[in-house]
Amino acid sequence: MSTAPADPHETQAPAPVPPPTPEVVPVRPVPLLNVANILTVSRLILVPVFLIALFTEGGQSFGWRLAATIIFAVASLTDQLDGWLARRHGLVTDFGKVADPIADKALTGAALFGLSILGELPWWVTIVIAAREIGVTLLRFWVIRYGVIPASPGGKAKTLTQIIAIGFFLAPLPAFFDVVNWVLMGLAVALTVVTGLDYVFRALRLRAKGIRARRAAS
Repeated sequence: MSTAPADPHETQAPAPVPPPTPEVVPVRPVPLLNVANILTVSRLILVPVFLIALFTEGGQSFGWRLAATIIFAVASLTDQLDGWLARRHGLVTDFGKVADPIADKALTGAALFGLSILGELPWWVTIVIAAREIGVTLLRFWVIRYGVIPASPGGKAKTLTQIIAIGFFLAPLPAFFDVVNWVLMGLAVALTVVTGLDYVFRALRLRAKGIRARRAAS
């Protein structure tokens, strides 16, 4: 049985065309020298400038005290601005992740210790807030092998309340503002303690979850 030869004029189905290879766009590294990091470094630089203004003439000069308050306010604004710029324009760097919280704590700590040294803020307030910040930092390092504890809404509210309360204590306001000062500082201390305890419980849960996951994988 013979097979008829193929018709040379017969149209053959075209060979499938492979899908186009997607173009690989190289990811450009984020430059270390960017506006977000510059703002973070400027906040660190403003800390000694703030302390000089605060302690000039023993903190009793209206002009120098006003200057210290303005410097603190400007430095606090850079804290909000550098984070927003870094997230919005993709300027997040490892340097910024480390330097930003250091700059925040340096500014807040300098103001609290400065006010306590001047005798305008009880030392127990400064110690409570400082102990909380140091404790949370140590907790983060303690559980870093299991994950990262993200900032909570309560923690952000705590930071904002601390900045406002410190700003009122720094500002050369009339004596009748003392009640407002203490209400704000009392709220800041309360949020400091509550959010600090929350970080402890979250760290313990994260560590327990990480240990269970490791045991299950082994």
